[in-house]
Amino acid sequence: MQSEFNFFQHWYPLSPIEDLDPKQPTPVTLLGLRLVIWKPKTSETYRVFLDRCPHRLAPLSEGRVDEQTGNLMCSYHGWQFDSQGICTQIPQAEDSQVITKNQQNLCAISLPVRQENDLLWVWPDAKSTENAATTSLPLSPLVDASKGFVWDSFVRDLEYDWQTLVENVADPSHVPFAHHGVQGDRQQGKPIPLKVAQSTPNLIEVYIDRNNKTTITFEPPCHLEYAIGLGNSGKQLGLVTYCIPVSPGKSRIVAQFPRNFATRLQRLIPRWWTHIKTRNSVLDGDMVLLQQQEYFLQQRTSVESWKTAYKLATSADRLVIEFRNWFDKYCHGQLPWNEAGIKVPESPTINDNRSVMLDRYKQHTQHCSSCRGALKNIQRLQVLLLAYFVTVVSGVAILPDTLRMKLGLPLMITAIASLSVYTWLRFWLSPKFYFVDYVHAQR
Repeated sequence: MQSEFNFFQHWYPLSPIEDLDPKQPTPVTLLGLRLVIWKPKTSETYRVFLDRCPHRLAPLSEGRVDEQTGNLMCSYHGWQFDSQGICTQIPQAEDSQVITKNQQNLCAISLPVRQENDLLWVWPDAKSTENAATTSLPLSPLVDASKGFVWDSFVRDLEYDWQTLVENVADPSHVPFAHHGVQGDRQQGKPIPLKVAQSTPNLIEVYIDRNNKTTITFEPPCHLEYAIGLGNSGKQLGLVTYCIPVSPGKSRIVAQFPRNFATRLQRLIPRWWTHIKTRNSVLDGDMVLLQQQEYFLQQRTSVESWKTAYKLATSADRLVIEFRNWFDKYCHGQLPWNEAGIKVPESPTINDNRSVMLDRYKQHTQHCSSCRGALKNIQRLQVLLLAYFVTVVSGVAILPDTLRMKLGLPLMITAIASLSVYTWLRFWLSPKFYFVDYVHAQR
């Protein structure tokens, strides 16, 4: 049965622009489509192609941006493509007219892109570029510096499905419990009377408190946003998320955290510190719950509806119900994996390997320029501190007895201090970029 909702004809943010490396191609997957992000040398805008060379279907993400031409070169046979995907060079061609005569057949497939609100957006349907040009981006009104807002951006790949991600973000009542000690307090759990303001094929909006203008909106297929007003102070903060369907059982979250107060903190607190202390911890807390929730739901819905599998007894679940009803009505409860040539496994599986489930490095650090840079600097500092310790200890050992107390003691104190800092970096800070187990019972 054909879905009424076309997932491929919408804009999706792939990554914060600051996290992309303009010097080399970046692979990414959206709706089962393997894509490559790259930046022509003379362009201010990134490009997104299907990640396959038309020659022999090798991945262009393993290619390089040629230093002389600024074009994308396939590493398999050296074919090159310009910013529009047009083939400009075939090293094996005996006649240069081979390219001009067969230009349409030799192109890499280029997708429409835009850069807005510090994010790189892509339209994954190459056949509807006219629609892309006339379709507005699902931008947040809170991500606007002209209104006094500041924000930071975050991206992470997740080990559960798109529908699980949307459902989780649409559920504010889990925060005090799932994120106790990180963003919530279980003692503060209370009823959240969500009320539906509107529910249409293109927008679902609920509100918690009309007076404080606290609303949650879902703009299919990916934009899910909290807009929170703090009393009558005029202060506002938000959670702007984009829930990206990657492949069956995989999703990506691109999030922005705007506010119009305490703006100086934005410059004082490093982005990477916020990521390792809060952003990743929140998603870790969800991950260990949602993996199993998704597994059990898939088992149950093979024989019954989610309406009976779930026990949604309070108005706090109102937005989850609205989302599930929307997904059933307009998408028949399915993502379009068959259109991307992907077969969904018939039997659900679960990954109990927590080091894989909570692998911060693969899911976030390698994608985040701030965390990558901080980790490199921390590793370099560790080498310097350890080298300083070894050098000082060795030097003090050969000092004459007359200098050992006068010069050796102060040097040893600094050496021990450097070893202490090294130990903290090595065993406390560095692991937070790789893996931190999350045990709810211990929080």
